[in-house]
Amino acid sequence: MEKLNIHIFSDSFGESGEQVVRCALSQFELESSNYNLIKHRHVSDLKALNREFGKIKEYSNVFMLFTLVNLEVVEKAKEFCDSKGIQYSDLLNPLLNSLKIQIGKDPKRESGKFRVLDEEYFNRVDAIEFAVKFDDGKDSRMLHDADLILIGISRTSKTPLSIYLANKVHIKVLNIPLVPEVEPPKELYEISKKRIIGLTNSVEMLNKIRKERIKCIGVKNGSTYSSLGRIIEELEYAEKIMKKIGCPIIDVSEKAIEETAQVIVEIMKEQGVL
Repeated sequence: MEKLNIHIFSDSFGESGEQVVRCALSQFELESSNYNLIKHRHVSDLKALNREFGKIKEYSNVFMLFTLVNLEVVEKAKEFCDSKGIQYSDLLNPLLNSLKIQIGKDPKRESGKFRVLDEEYFNRVDAIEFAVKFDDGKDSRMLHDADLILIGISRTSKTPLSIYLANKVHIKVLNIPLVPEVEPPKELYEISKKRIIGLTNSVEMLNKIRKERIKCIGVKNGSTYSSLGRIIEELEYAEKIMKKIGCPIIDVSEKAIEETAQVIVEIMKEQGVL
């Protein structure tokens, strides 16, 4: 069998067309070596369409798939296929027409509408991956790449806030633990304080949370992690660092993650970094 060359014409990135055609090809049990998928991206007007037509001259055994919303471009693409004897499938417009009848209104037919949603999705994924990868100060060199840096001692909600903000606001958050025995990374003093927020908690709440944490990880009695003296020492050290930086400080002791996140967003907007 001569290799099948499938050309996907899209006004976006062609990802939807590729997924559908791969699903369809699986029904024919074709090996990947039996076909090529060639994506023609951002074909939103006749000029772009004609430019892309010029690229398929070197191919034989051609099939064309459209995920185009501009009717003028769609009709021109169909005319081209008919004149060349090329089989094609218009993936999107039969669906739009059926939905038009069902919904009772015309589609906007604006190129890139799905791409906007697509970009939001990928921005969210990137932000979440960033928060997870660089959680707990794993690579301080990435501080300059973060949209927001959260600093605070252990059990001040740095990690859950980083993930929540990444998911909801799609910003890249890196958190740095403040420990008296460890000097903060020098990069922390090199970036704008507008992108740094300090987190603190009450002594009582930290004592309670840390005691539960010790039970969960099976640490025997004698750990100073939850002692009042150690907690106070850490809080005083963290406050000293935060004041030196000059960043806003949020007390999370009586706030849910969602409430603290909203305060952070409001601060970032006021600071002009969001």
